[in-house]
Amino acid sequence: MSRRDATRKRLLILLPGGQPHLLRLPGIRLSFREAPLTGTLLAALVPPELGLDVSYVDGSVSPIPLGDAFDLVAISVITGMAPRAYALAAQFRARGATVLLGGIHVSLLPDEAARHADAVAVGYAETLWPQMLRDWAAGRLKPRYEHRGPPALAGLPAPRTDLQKPFGYAMPRTVNATRGCRQQCDFCVAPAVPLGWATRPVGDVVADIRRLRGRSFVFHDLNLTDDADYAKALFTAMLPLRRRWGGLVSTRVVRDEALLDLMARSGCAYLLIGFETVNAGALGAMRKRFNAAVSYADVVAALHARHIVVQGCFIFGLDEDTPEVFDATVDAIEMLGIDIPRFALYTPFPGTAAFTRLQAEDRLLHRDWSFYDTQHTVIRPARMTPAELDAGFIRAWRDCYRLPRIARRLRPRRHPGIAAVGNLAYRLYSRNLGHDTNRFPEGVTT
Repeated sequence: MSRRDATRKRLLILLPGGQPHLLRLPGIRLSFREAPLTGTLLAALVPPELGLDVSYVDGSVSPIPLGDAFDLVAISVITGMAPRAYALAAQFRARGATVLLGGIHVSLLPDEAARHADAVAVGYAETLWPQMLRDWAAGRLKPRYEHRGPPALAGLPAPRTDLQKPFGYAMPRTVNATRGCRQQCDFCVAPAVPLGWATRPVGDVVADIRRLRGRSFVFHDLNLTDDADYAKALFTAMLPLRRRWGGLVSTRVVRDEALLDLMARSGCAYLLIGFETVNAGALGAMRKRFNAAVSYADVVAALHARHIVVQGCFIFGLDEDTPEVFDATVDAIEMLGIDIPRFALYTPFPGTAAFTRLQAEDRLLHRDWSFYDTQHTVIRPARMTPAELDAGFIRAWRDCYRLPRIARRLRPRRHPGIAAVGNLAYRLYSRNLGHDTNRFPEGVTT
């Protein structure tokens, strides 16, 4: 480090790691998912007048620099990574760093997080982060910064992707157009924290896309088409860019043919959709009745007609689920022609309607947040044992990603490269999941 750098205060922006969907080989850690925007955007929002030396590390794909000295460490926390985040916070504080905690888990449980930090942020970082840094630099840091409601998104700086690990992600180029989600699914953290819904100016989003290297990118949004008029304006503005993209939408997107056509023309190559369950009766309890208003076969057919790859997500552990649900879901996926299936376990994150209900019914197995990652059973299901739910979940992953099923899913007209990479990555994940022996905390009855 140069003499000039040695005089600057050092800031580390840290994602604590622990992401389940990883390829781990000697010397290689590659995320199957898109690169997160949290750290790179926080780095871009650092007030330049503070002259901070900024580092960014995603612990899922890079070693955490515990041996380095930092003046300030900011950790973004999701529930499944909370215990790890708190342990890291303690280590950095022991070395003399000031530690700030933010992220969705902190907004859900700010009092818990405050016990592990010098200050916490409740709400979107765009509103709170610059002031926290200025207060810290001036020696007047407050223990809590809070902003409820949507952030002001106009004029955001370009994320500091130069700080992102090269070749750490299957989808390294990410863009954000909206914040929040206007639906009320009982398991989702978005409605649990009243932060509202906001959209970025279309011109700002297009400028971000133009800055990206390469032809493909991913929208890092909870529900990109929640506001159809905004989405249409965005996709229209993207037409001249000639890029290929993917994102997350709901099944409601197929109600609007004009929107579907614009998506396809603007370069949409794949979409992730939460179908959640093949049991229509379960949708009402999870506050996702809008899924019951459409035929899943029609959704898949409409997207396939436009050569869009469908990544379909399904949840196990709903109250209506019996031990037969696993085979039924795998069979339905094949019948529907879903290109890249993905499974999750019904996980009641703290603060959600699901958590409130299951806690009142004494059906939470434990509160060890490190297992609250949607890939571990943390509840007592209504119609099977926790052990049966966990075993069926692992079996569904395994059966769905057998080579003959993968071969039938690969269709040359629909971006076969995307489908092939997705299927092979999740086949590897399913095999690793079958060897995971840490499925429940010690002493939990299953």
